Amino acid sequence: MKKVVTKGRTVEEAISLALKELDTSRENVETKVLELPSGGIMGLFRNRYAKVEVIINTDLCKIAKTYLNNIVSAMGIEANIETSLDENVLSIVMTGQDMGILIGRRGQTLDSLQYLTSLVINKLTEQYVRVVLDTENYRKKRELTLKDLAEKLAHRVISTKKKIELEPMNPYERRIIHATLQKNNKIYTFSQGEEPFRKVVIDIKKTS
Repeated sequence: MKKVVTKGRTVEEAISLALKELDTSRENVETKVLELPSGGIMGLFRNRYAKVEVIINTDLCKIAKTYLNNIVSAMGIEANIETSLDENVLSIVMTGQDMGILIGRRGQTLDSLQYLTSLVINKLTEQYVRVVLDTENYRKKRELTLKDLAEKLAHRVISTKKKIELEPMNPYERRIIHATLQKNNKIYTFSQGEEPFRKVVIDIKKTS
């Protein structure tokens, strides 16, 4: 978990500075006083500042669940949110009515919620935590759809000898296309363009 060491004229001031740096509240942290301010001996060796170590101890699953609950409630949607953390991967599954709204067009809303949750979580950690947000098994269904699409388009490229540019995709979806076709020795794939309009291109391999 993330921790900071701060100094202040008093212990409380040092803690307040730490909370501000961590962007969190007192109930979410553990504190350890490293040094107390003192007057020293006859004014000598005077330590003017308190020094504290503040460590975030809040459960990341709880933070993610509360954050997403607030968002979906504001959207007027009731959702059950289950979370689990395993080896720096935070998995989140939402279930309920109207989940299609949370998925959005081609998963764009789901991707946005996943990205925002990742920002919130990784503000609280020193080691990167990967956040995976899913509902109605959308991620797996989308993966299978993209793999099928990649194979069909590769076959078309081989037949026509003309390259094909796919629609813009996020990095996760582009990786699926690349991985699916990387063993095909008749074509090759590459990405072009700038985010969020970056897309995969499938082209025929030139023979010498």
